[in-house]
Amino acid sequence: MTQWEPTAPELWQGRDDRGEAANALRLFQTITRSSTFSPQNYRDRIALLGFACDEGVKRNHGRPGAAGAPDALRKALANMASHAGHERLVDMGNLLAPTPDLEGAQQALRDAVVQCQQAGMRTFVLGGGHETAFGHGAGILESFPDARVGIINLDAHLDLRCSERATSGTPFRQLAQLCDRQQREFHYACFGVSRAANTQALWDEAQKRNVLVIEDLQCRDALEPLTTFIQRMDKLYLTVDLDVLPVQEMPAVSAPSALGVPLFTLLQLIAPICRSGKLQAVDMVEFNPRFDHDDQSARVAARLGWQIAHWWL
Repeated sequence: MTQWEPTAPELWQGRDDRGEAANALRLFQTITRSSTFSPQNYRDRIALLGFACDEGVKRNHGRPGAAGAPDALRKALANMASHAGHERLVDMGNLLAPTPDLEGAQQALRDAVVQCQQAGMRTFVLGGGHETAFGHGAGILESFPDARVGIINLDAHLDLRCSERATSGTPFRQLAQLCDRQQREFHYACFGVSRAANTQALWDEAQKRNVLVIEDLQCRDALEPLTTFIQRMDKLYLTVDLDVLPVQEMPAVSAPSALGVPLFTLLQLIAPICRSGKLQAVDMVEFNPRFDHDDQSARVAARLGWQIAHWWL
C-alpha cells in the first residue's frame, strides 16, 4: 500500500488525569495506534482511517483544504474523555492522495476498507472531501455482496451529479452505477438536503433512483422514515458531510450551509443508526482546517465523531 502512512504519534496527546483515578482516561490514552496496516490483528475493533484527499473538491470547484482534516480531527479527539466504546478504536493511519489521481486514491481506499471489513473490523474514515464516499461505499458493497446495504447520507447536497470524471459531487451516482453493474439494488437515503443547493436535475435523478430524501426543514420529524429505512436493511453505511450543519456551527467546510441541521437534531438521527446493530461503516467528510478559527469547527466535528464511537453497537 504505497499510499499509506502511519499516524504521527504526537497527534495523540492530552492531559493526564490518572493521578485522580485509574479510570480518569482520555482518548489519547485508550486508542490503539498501529504502526503497520494490519487489520487482521484487530478483529471486532473499529479502524480509524484517514483519507487525506481533496482532489474531488478541487474538481467540483470547491475550497480545497480537506486533505488536512484527518490529522486535525485526531488532534481534536485526543484530549476528549474516553468512555464505553472508545477503547475499540484502532488508528490505522492515513491513505494519502498527493497527486491528481483521484481514481487511484479511491481504489486504494476501497481496497483498505475491504481488508478491514473482511478481517472483522468496522471502518470509521476521516475524510477528505465527499469523494471519500465512493471509495468507502464501494468497499462496503464489495465486502457484503449478498446484503442489503443501506447508505445514509447526512448532507445538504444529494451528490448525484453527472460528470465526465469523479468529483466530490458524484459519489452516490457512482455508487448507484456500481450497483447497476453488480445487478443489485441501490438503497440510498439523504437527510438534511437543502432544496436551495440542489438543482431540479439532481432532484429528478434522486426520484429516478428511488432515493429517500428528507429536506433540512423536515429533519425534526424524520425519525419515522429513518426507522423504516433501517428496518429494511441488513447493513448500514453512514456518511456525514459536515456541511449539513449550520454555518454558525460548522463554517470550516467547502460549502457552508446558510440554514443546515443543528448538531442536536443531527445526533437524534444518528443515535438509532448507531444503536441498530447494523452499522458497519462511518465517515465524516468535508471538514477544512484552513478555514477553522480557533479550532471551533474541529471541536464540533470531534464531538460528533466521539458520540458516534460511544453509541456504536
